[in-house]
Amino acid sequence: MLNNWIAPRVQDIPPSGIRAFFELSAGNEDIISLGVGEPDFVTPEHIREACMVALSQGATRYTPNAGLPELREEIAHYLQNNFNLRYDPANEIVVTVGSSEALDLALRAFTAPGDEILLPSPSYIAYSPIAYLNGGTLVEVESKAEEGFKLTAEALQRAITPRSKLLMLNYPNNPTGAIMTAEDWQPIAEIVKANNLLVISDEVYAELTYDRKHVSIASLPGMQERTIVLSGFSKAFAMTGWRIGYACGHRDLLAAMLKIHQYTAMCAPVLGQIAAIESLRHGLEAMSEMREVYRQRRELLVNGFRSIGMPCHVPEGAFYAFPSIAHTGLDSETFALQLLKEAGVAAVPGYVFGSGGEGHIRCSYSVSTERLYQALERMESFMKVKI
Repeated sequence: MLNNWIAPRVQDIPPSGIRAFFELSAGNEDIISLGVGEPDFVTPEHIREACMVALSQGATRYTPNAGLPELREEIAHYLQNNFNLRYDPANEIVVTVGSSEALDLALRAFTAPGDEILLPSPSYIAYSPIAYLNGGTLVEVESKAEEGFKLTAEALQRAITPRSKLLMLNYPNNPTGAIMTAEDWQPIAEIVKANNLLVISDEVYAELTYDRKHVSIASLPGMQERTIVLSGFSKAFAMTGWRIGYACGHRDLLAAMLKIHQYTAMCAPVLGQIAAIESLRHGLEAMSEMREVYRQRRELLVNGFRSIGMPCHVPEGAFYAFPSIAHTGLDSETFALQLLKEAGVAAVPGYVFGSGGEGHIRCSYSVSTERLYQALERMESFMKVKI
């Protein structure tokens, strides 16, 4: 009877596959979880102190819907200096409740029933259910491990139909750690313009690249006006619980997103916005130090996987490794369940990231080096039985 009250589209979407495996390991200290993509660092002390001072001074009220003007100014300055993106903080930046709300706003604002959303696969699991809730049809665009899980012009062109409206991007990529260079983006941008597509580019891992600097597709000629850039402070700044993200784009497109934001979230948390200001003004050094730790862990984990018989491409961004388990003969869900039960290591099966993720598991290296060593030891024993 209760199901009669639940909207059919909500009934149809599955629970998060990432959270499902996280819940299996939650509360069990014997299990090493490589499942959830959350930094193991605490938000730097000076950021916390800035918020405590602001709270003691009564910073408890609403902010403007689009966010504190000084935060939008800092974001604009930061994006211009670091990624060659120029936005007017007055009307081309909206501060949101994490980058997750920014994603939801973008897909709600620009998706109509029947619209096709092109999505490189594998990609972050939230895109598909949010697109579905808004009536959109997700079209997976294959990316291959042997090509570094990059989006190619050939694969994109094959997927385009007369109903194609949006291209959803996620680089640096979750779960593969793939990035795109300016040379990679050039033919993609030409296809986007030729087919009049709108791009939603989730760049929440933009700061976490290890061998070369992140390049946004919006920085290419003719792309900024047709691209919504989404980002936030959760990953690179170790601020997941503060829930501050942002969206950038043409003022007319941002106005549509802001209209929804006004009726739903109203504004992002004021203390989170104050923390974000402090992080941009004085937290870049701490962010760089955390990135260096991730880089060292990446080397440990990728080399460890290869040494125990798990082929793994080198992730150039984010903080995930995506080793192949296809040679075991097990599908990714079965492999992940057995790894959890028999070895006490929680990883996310690749299938939850789309059909392109099958045959892999996602392992986060946003955990301590000691735990990574322990996980590799357990996985080595596990793999000796499976191969």
